[in-house]
Amino acid sequence: MAKAELHVHLEGALEPETLRELAPDLSLEDILERYQFEGFPGFLVSYKWVLGYLRTADDYALAARRMLEKLAAENVRYAEINLSVGVMLWAGRDVKSIYDAVNREAERSAVEVWWIFDAVRHFGAEEGMRVAKLAAERAGDRVVGFGIGGDEGRGPAEWFEDTFRFAREHGLRLAPHAGETEGPESVWTVVRLGADRVGHGIRAIDDPELLAHLRDAGIPLEICLSSNVATGVAPSLAGHPARRLYDAGVPIVLNTDDPAMFRTTLSREFELAGTVLGFSEAELEGLALNGFRYAFRRPRWLEDGERGASPNRH
Repeated sequence: MAKAELHVHLEGALEPETLRELAPDLSLEDILERYQFEGFPGFLVSYKWVLGYLRTADDYALAARRMLEKLAAENVRYAEINLSVGVMLWAGRDVKSIYDAVNREAERSAVEVWWIFDAVRHFGAEEGMRVAKLAAERAGDRVVGFGIGGDEGRGPAEWFEDTFRFAREHGLRLAPHAGETEGPESVWTVVRLGADRVGHGIRAIDDPELLAHLRDAGIPLEICLSSNVATGVAPSLAGHPARRLYDAGVPIVLNTDDPAMFRTTLSREFELAGTVLGFSEAELEGLALNGFRYAFRRPRWLEDGERGASPNRH
C-alpha cells in the first residue's frame, strides 16, 4: 500500500549502519548495545547518545538521505518528519545550516517531505519559544508544524500555552506528544491548547469523555505500536489500546516514531496491527489512507488521484 508517515523522528531513524558511516570507530555490537534500553527514561538516555553523533550539517544530511531511501523503498509517499530542534539549540548546533542540508535531501527525494520542529518540553517554555520562532521563520519553506516531546512529567503542556498560540498565529499546525507516559489529563491539556493531532495519546483510553471528544472533534492520535511496547508505556502488543481506540471511533494513524531504535518499519507496524490486533485488510487500507487524510498539507498522492483505499470513516 501507498503510505504516509506522520510521526517519525529523523534522529531516531538513524540505522546502525548509518551511524557507522558517521562514526566508523563504533562497532555494530556497540551500537546495538546502546539501542537496548529499559523503559522510557532508558530510551531518552539512548536517544541522547545517538544525538551525540549528529554534529554537522553533513551528518544530518546523510541521516536524512538514508532515512528517505528506506521510506521510498517501502512505498511511503508522504512524510512529516520531526526534527529535534530543541536538542540542536541545547547542543549549540547550527540549526540554519542543518535545516538547509536536510531540506536539500528532501527536495531530491521521491518522498514528499515536510518538517515539524520539535521542542523539548522539560527544557521549559522559553526554550520552546526559541524553537517555535525558528519554525515560524521557515513556515513558508516546508516547515508545517510545531510540537513538544520529551518528558511529559517534567514538562507539563500548560507551560506552552503562549508558545502554541504563537505557532498557530504564524501558520504552523500543532502536533504535541501527550498521553504517552502521563494520563488522559495530559491529552486534555494539549487538546485545549489547540492540538491538531496528538503524538501517541494512548492514555486517552482511560477517559470515555476524552474518547468521545477526540471522536467528535476529529482529532487523530499518532499511534506507534512498537515504540509504546519498547518504552514500556503499553504492556504488550496484544495489550496495546489501538484497537479499542479505533473501535471507540477515535481517528488513528499508524507511525514508527523512532524506527531504527525500535527495530521497525511502517510496513511492519501495519503487519502488527493486522496479525496481533486483528485489523482487517479493509481497515488497514483505511488506516493507510488516514495517513494522507490527516496530513498537514494535501499530499500530491491524493491530488494525483491514486486513492486505492477506502478511508476509515470514524
